[in-house]
Amino acid sequence: MTKEQERARAHRRQEKLDARAAQRERDAARNRQVAVVVAAVLVVVVAFVILATKLGGGSTPAAAPSASSTPSASSTPSASTAAVAGCTAPPATPTAVKTQGLPDKATAAGKTFTAVVTTNCGDITLTLDGAKAPQTVASFVALSRSSYFNDAPCHRLTTQGIFVLQCGDPLGGTGTGPGYTYGIENAPKDGSYPKGTLAMARTDDPNSNADQFFIVYKDSSLPTAGGGYSIFGTVTGGMDIVEKIAAAGVSGGATDGAPAAPISILKVAVTEKKA
Repeated sequence: MTKEQERARAHRRQEKLDARAAQRERDAARNRQVAVVVAAVLVVVVAFVILATKLGGGSTPAAAPSASSTPSASSTPSASTAAVAGCTAPPATPTAVKTQGLPDKATAAGKTFTAVVTTNCGDITLTLDGAKAPQTVASFVALSRSSYFNDAPCHRLTTQGIFVLQCGDPLGGTGTGPGYTYGIENAPKDGSYPKGTLAMARTDDPNSNADQFFIVYKDSSLPTAGGGYSIFGTVTGGMDIVEKIAAAGVSGGATDGAPAAPISILKVAVTEKKA
């Protein structure tokens, strides 16, 4: 083989090596691009899941009452809030909660209580049924008497599909509760919640009842999956207050979120009804 042939052969061999190196670089670049695309998709998916969790709580057809996934009310009313006759400016939202132990349901079993919920829009009177929901009533009574609900905003209103005003978390729907949870009591099997019903909100976990409750201001059907929602009383006075808050709508014109007309619990006074 001549030197010229050897040089040609070496040149061809180098060209093959260069081509392989170029192909490896192209493959590596393609893999890097795929990795970037996959990472971007994952970021979008995670962001969507987080947003959906915050807005819906995973237990919503139209927005079932959820104790962990509700829009929060701001600590001060905005200039765009609706003016409702009879309401004064709400207090600032508390910055901490008073945790405590789960009260003994025996303290409410078989008893009936009257609760007067004083709000910045007037008094709402409730009758609490300890015979049908002893643990729920015992909890509500204990939280009320410990001033847990003082200055707590009603942080959520729904105006489509279901019709409820949700209250009970001093932090405006962002808190973790009073330090305990308990299970479902007295939930209707058919998912029917008539106007005036007082019931507990919860997450997808049936044992997540705690502080958040809701008032039904128009007949509603709620999901029965997971056991439904504990009914523990009825509204016996002041429903007109809830209705005018509902009539003002949701902040920003949505159908589920903070009420456009801010309403907060100033205090709750509970007395036992004697036979």
